[in-house]
Amino acid sequence: MGFLVKLILKIAFTALGLWVAARFVGGIHYDSLQTLAIAAIVLGVVNAIVRPIITILTLPITIITLGLFLLVVNGLMLLLVGFFLKGYGFTVDGLVPAILGAIVIGVISWIGHMLIGEGSKSERRR
Repeated sequence: MGFLVKLILKIAFTALGLWVAARFVGGIHYDSLQTLAIAAIVLGVVNAIVRPIITILTLPITIITLGLFLLVVNGLMLLLVGFFLKGYGFTVDGLVPAILGAIVIGVISWIGHMLIGEGSKSERRR
């Protein structure tokens, strides 16, 4: 599978995760499917640029909490996306909905990566 196809599928699964989170977690709202797609792209960029920096800065507390603080970091990333896209129709009302939404998005994205087959040994050999 090509790079572009994988990228589009990742964005689609992230958008699906955002949709499920908005549907089942109170406090996450969106206006349209186009807004979800934009939020998925922004979340990918935030996770690629900001999340590694925050993860390194909070490493001591992450170690003390045996990794549970990463849930807060993921929630903060979703809260940041909500802050960036507030005027565009995507909002996150607080840290608790952001953490719950991040858990839902993480599970949906994990399932998507399993379906895509990313990271499998057969894919790396090619």
